[in-house]
Amino acid sequence: MDMNLATCFIAVDDHDKALPFYRDVLGLEVRNDVGFEGMRWVTVGSPDQPDVNIVLEPPLADPNAPAADRQAMAELLAKGLLRGVIFQTDDVDATFERIRAAGGDVLQEPVDQPYGVRDCAFRDPAGNMLRFNQARKS
Repeated sequence: MDMNLATCFIAVDDHDKALPFYRDVLGLEVRNDVGFEGMRWVTVGSPDQPDVNIVLEPPLADPNAPAADRQAMAELLAKGLLRGVIFQTDDVDATFERIRAAGGDVLQEPVDQPYGVRDCAFRDPAGNMLRFNQARKS
């Protein structure tokens, strides 16, 4: 049985701040932009992976969620405690320099990790950690 990742989700608190970061800084293409009941979902993805989508969604994308739950999710997002994603790149150092030059919020400069990758990390405008890695050359 074949299974492939199709969609993953990243919580953002302001799509108008997140979209320029994901589109202009990371170079992802915008595939969809949908509003429903006061919420918004923007789908982005790498031109090199047309079958994989990243949906930028509200921290709690449920119009029926209690206000207390919405507040709790917003607080977790503000603290950077929600999971982001890991991108793979052919040149992590060049990727790091491009994102840093565009004003990316650096969490970790490129470093060789003991688990076989060279990686770096940034925060997106909502506070999510995004890692960028490449397999180390032998």
